[in-house]
Order: sequence, then C-alpha cells, then structure tokens
Amino acid sequence: MDANSLLLNRFKMQCNKFSGTITKELGVIKKRLVKEMIFGIQASKDVKLSNISRSLKEDIPLIKTEDRLSRNLASEDLSEQLNKEIMRLASGKIDDTMVIAIDPGDIMKPYAKEMEKLCNIYDGSSGRAARGYHLCQVTAANLAHDRIVPLYCEAYSSEDSTYPGRSEKIIEIVQKVKSNIGSNGTWAIDREGDDIDIIRGFTSEELDFVVRLKMNRYLHFAGNINRQVKAERIQHHVATPYKAHIYITKDGKEEFIHLQFGAVKVALPEYPDIWYTLVIVKGFGKHPMLLLTNKEVNLQNNKQLWQIVDIYLTRWKCDECYRYIKQSYNLEDIRVLSYNSIRNITVLVHCIAYFTSIYIGMSLKLKIMVQKIFILSKRFFGVPTFFNYAMADGIYELLKHSRKGIADFKSRIGPHHNQFQLSLFPD
Repeated sequence: MDANSLLLNRFKMQCNKFSGTITKELGVIKKRLVKEMIFGIQASKDVKLSNISRSLKEDIPLIKTEDRLSRNLASEDLSEQLNKEIMRLASGKIDDTMVIAIDPGDIMKPYAKEMEKLCNIYDGSSGRAARGYHLCQVTAANLAHDRIVPLYCEAYSSEDSTYPGRSEKIIEIVQKVKSNIGSNGTWAIDREGDDIDIIRGFTSEELDFVVRLKMNRYLHFAGNINRQVKAERIQHHVATPYKAHIYITKDGKEEFIHLQFGAVKVALPEYPDIWYTLVIVKGFGKHPMLLLTNKEVNLQNNKQLWQIVDIYLTRWKCDECYRYIKQSYNLEDIRVLSYNSIRNITVLVHCIAYFTSIYIGMSLKLKIMVQKIFILSKRFFGVPTFFNYAMADGIYELLKHSRKGIADFKSRIGPHHNQFQLSLFPD
C-alpha cells in the first residue's frame, strides 16, 4: 500500500463532504458534476475539461467523460447557488474587525472568437482594451493577514442582457454579500471604487468603507465648502506629520519603505453636505495615496489614521486570493463556448479556494492532513502566510498518483462516506 493512500482516502472523503454541503439544494446530476469538477480541477491544476476528464480516470472513453462534463456545465447556471452556499459557510467567520476587499478584474480571451457573450474589457497590466469577461471577487481578511476568507466570485459579460452597468454590478454584488454576512467589517476597494454611484451604494447600505481616490477628481477640503482643490494637489495643502516604516515584497525581494501620512476632512462635489476623512500617504510612489473613508477617525490620532492605511494594505493581501484562482488553476486558459460553463467553472474555482483555505486549511481536526499536503508541495523555504499555492501544489502531487477518480469512491475510514463522519479507529 502506498504511504500516502490513507491521506488520499481522507482527502477524497473531505472533498465528498464539502461538495455535498454546497450542493444540498441541487439535483443528483448537478451534485455529481460539482463533486467531479472540484476533484478534477485540483487533481489536474487546470480548468480545461480534457485534463479534468483524464484526472477522473473513468472506465469509459475519455471523450464520453468530457462530453458529459461539457453538457452539464452548459445546462444551468450554478453561480448564484454556489456563491450563496460559500457565503453561508463563511458568514460565521466574519467579524467587525475584518477587511472585506472587493476586486473587479477580468478574464482575458484575446484569441477567442466563438465563446458566448465575449465583451470588451480593460487589461490593467497592459493598459489597453481587450476581449474577455469581467470578473469580480470579494474576499475577507483580518489585519494580521493570517486568515483570508473567500466570499464571492462571479464572471460576467457586459453583453449579457441582464448586465446593469459597471457601477451597478459592483453595488449589486455588495448587496448580495451583505445580505449573507451582514454589515460586519470594513469594505475596501481600489481606484475602481472612485465612482460616486459606488460610494453612494456603500453609504446607502450603511457600510464602513475605504476607497482609494483617483488623482483627477476635485474635493472640498478643510471643512470649507468654498475651498476646492484637485486631488493630485491636495498634498500641498495638508500636512503629513506622522511616520511609519513597513516592508513590502517587490519582484521577490523585500523592500523597506518610509511613509508619511496625515488626514483632512473632505467632501465630494456631488455631495457637498457629507464630510468624509481623507488619509494622505506619501512614500509608495511619485504621487501620494489618497484613501477616502466614512469611518469615525480622530485626525490627531496617528494610530487611528494608520488603521485606515492598514485596512487598505490588507486589501492588497486579499489580491493574493485573486491571483491564486487565476494562476494555480489556469483560469484564463478556460476553453468552453457556453456562457453558463464559463460562469460555472469560475465559481467552482472559487469554491476550491474556500475548500483549501478555510474548509480544510483552517480546520484543527484536519491539521495533520494539511501538514502532510504541505510536505508534498516541496517548498524550499517553508510555507508562507498565504498558503493556498502550497496547498494547490501539494494536493496535485497527492492526487496525480491516484489510480481512481472520485465517482465511485468508497471510504476505507470508518462508515460510508455519505455519512460524512471520520472514524477514530480506521481499519
């Protein structure tokens, strides 16, 4: 018997249990689809149906397995149901001290021609227009950066007849998350959130927020409605007397950065009667970083001001989850034609992110299993705080030698796997 057979058996059991939990409202066919996709994506570290089909190792022609997966993925959009179940599982793990980062992004498909509802997107890395799909992910994290909780992920197209518009879609996602986890935490968003409709959405939902402002907007400042200045010049009018020193990782190397920060009360021209706090941070680049918040802050208290900065820096940490789902499973290499399939595969990768980071990653009962998976990941310098990459590599190493998939899995540990119970005395 292989030394890892017990670990493999235990992992399959947890995979079965998790897929059963998030599909309890679905029919038998969709339950099987979700179970096989969650197992197959991890076993192949890929979202291409051909590789997923190989990893399932069924005793039928490979094309039959791929056709079945393709047909079932296209038949129904499961993103709403699966996102709802993930948020239900995560809701008890979100408290008022956590940062809830919303990160609009994209899935680029520059060479695709026949994929359903391809739309125009903006490629932030190249600064050019491209073709593909919009992607929006919501992730929660604590300020210590040692717990990241995936909450919501959706791929969508502006060519969809139900698409409400860029800002309206972001607000819609915020409302969905709030309806499941409540008003806990502080929402954080980058310059994509510097939109009066989005700021109005946060305000109307009575949510605390930190938004990074663009440099081209105008602000009333210093409590004077008649005093207005362009954001890029506000640093010349506001003192930044407080200092901080942090380490950041850039191009694989740690850099020590000296920061200066201060704050002022500002109002937006669209809402001149509502005053927010603007925290100005110098040191990250040529221009200062401007953080707008509706949280109650004492402008003379450097610790309270730094907490606003820390909230936004935690949003950067949440970006790791966004990169993880794209890099570890080649999400941008998705090769299906149906719009439902694209949305379903995206939310399934999101489910895997929750499964690895929280469901088994943070479980004390499964600590030994997780440590063995880390060993299989073969990391030279230990496992970093954001351990999902190591989990993905370790699970792949574990599953690639499995002689069978998960369709006919029978647990050798304790009772039948459908009872979802671990035995204290394995055979």
